[in-house]
Amino acid sequence: MKVLLVGGGGREHALAWRIAGSPLLTKLWAAPGNPGIAAHAECVGIGVEDIPALVGFAREKGVELVVAGPEVPLTLGLADACAGAGIPCFGPSAAAAMLEGSKAFTKDVLDAAGAPTAAWKRFDDPDAARAYVRAQGAPIVVKADGLAAGKGVVVAETVEEAEAAVADIMESRVHGAAGASVVVEECMTGEEASFFALCDGTRAVPMAAAQDHKRVGDGDTGPNTGGMGAYSPSPAFTDAMRDEVMARVVEPTLAEMARRGAPFRGVLFVGLMLTATGPRVIEFNVRFGDPECQVLMMRLQSDLLPALLAAARGDLSGVSLEWSDDPALVVVVAARGYPGAVAKGEPISGLDRAAAVPGARVFHAGTARGADGAVVSAGGRVLGVAATAGNLQAARDAAYAAVDALDWPGGFCRRDIAHRAL
Repeated sequence: MKVLLVGGGGREHALAWRIAGSPLLTKLWAAPGNPGIAAHAECVGIGVEDIPALVGFAREKGVELVVAGPEVPLTLGLADACAGAGIPCFGPSAAAAMLEGSKAFTKDVLDAAGAPTAAWKRFDDPDAARAYVRAQGAPIVVKADGLAAGKGVVVAETVEEAEAAVADIMESRVHGAAGASVVVEECMTGEEASFFALCDGTRAVPMAAAQDHKRVGDGDTGPNTGGMGAYSPSPAFTDAMRDEVMARVVEPTLAEMARRGAPFRGVLFVGLMLTATGPRVIEFNVRFGDPECQVLMMRLQSDLLPALLAAARGDLSGVSLEWSDDPALVVVVAARGYPGAVAKGEPISGLDRAAAVPGARVFHAGTARGADGAVVSAGGRVLGVAATAGNLQAARDAAYAAVDALDWPGGFCRRDIAHRAL
C-alpha cells in the first residue's frame, strides 16, 4: 500500500515509524517530513496547508491512503479534497474537524450529546467577557475559541489574571484570528488525562490513555505549552473510566456529529479532567496528541496501518488493537525560551548515543538539516526522547539517560515527567 503522511513533527515521526513497520506498506511519503522521519519515508517539500498540492501529489503517485497528522490541514479541508479525488484519508472532514477548530462548537456538541463538561459561555465582546468573569469569580478558565497551537488556554487564579487573558486574546490578538471570540468556563479540578478512540463515523474503537505535562517548568510551573512530556498508561485512568468515557462521551458525540451531517472519521482525542465526580471533558482534538502519540506508538503491538485504513473507509467492524502492558514515557527537549521566542539552527549531536540506550527511541519534532548536513534545531519543541520498560520508573530512567546522552547546550527539558504517577 502506498501512503502519504502529512506533517513534520514528533507526532508524525512516531506515526511514520509505526506505519513503516507494516507488512502492508509498499511506499511511504511524508510532506514535509523532517530528518527523523526521513529514516522511514521519502520526504517531499509540500507544506501541510497546501491542500491542492498534497492531493495532486497523492493522485500522481497513486497513493492509497493519506494520513493527516496535524489539525490545520484537516480544518482546511484535506479529507474533503481527498474524498473528491477518490483517495481515502485518515482524518475528519472540515465540518467534523470543527470539534477542534472551535471550542464553542465543541461545547455545543457536548451539551447536545449530554456529555459531562464544564459550565461555559462564549463571548465576541471583551467587555462582556470581563463582566462575566467578575460575576463568576476565580479560578476560571479563558480560552481562545479558534486554533492556537495548544497555547490559547489560560487557567486564571484571580479575576485580574482572567481579565488580562481576555485582553491578550481578544484585544492584543496574541493568538491571531483564533482570539476573535473566547470561551469562558468553570475551572474543573483533578488530574488531566488524554484518551484516544479510532472512529469511522458511527463506531469507535478505544485506544489507550496518556497523561501529559502542559506547564513548561518542573512542578507544573510556568506558562502552558504544547506539551513537555507524557506517559502511558495512566494509573489514574482506570478501565472503568475508559468504559464510562466511551459510553457517555465518545459514542454520544459520534451520534450527535452524524445527526448534524458531519460524521466523524479519524482519531478523537478526548481531553479529560478526572474530577471527584468522574471524568469530564475539557476539550476535543481531531488528531493524535503530541507528545501523547509518541508513547501510544511505543506501546502499540498491533499493525497500525490497517486500522487507519479501516477508519478512513468508514468500517472499523472487526478492528481491535493490542497494547503492551509495559509503560512508555517521553521527555520533550525544547529550545531555550520556549514557549516564547527561540534560537534556531543550533547543532544537535549525540542522537545515536541517545537512541542506543536500551528501550529508548528519539523522535524528531522541530529539526532540520544544516548547511553541512548536520541535524539542527528548527522549532520550539525539538526532540521527543521516549523509552519503554517493565515499569514506569525504569522507563523514566531510560528516557532521561537518553536525554543526557544528547549534546545540545541550547536545549532544556522538564526533569519530573510522570511525577504524579511516581
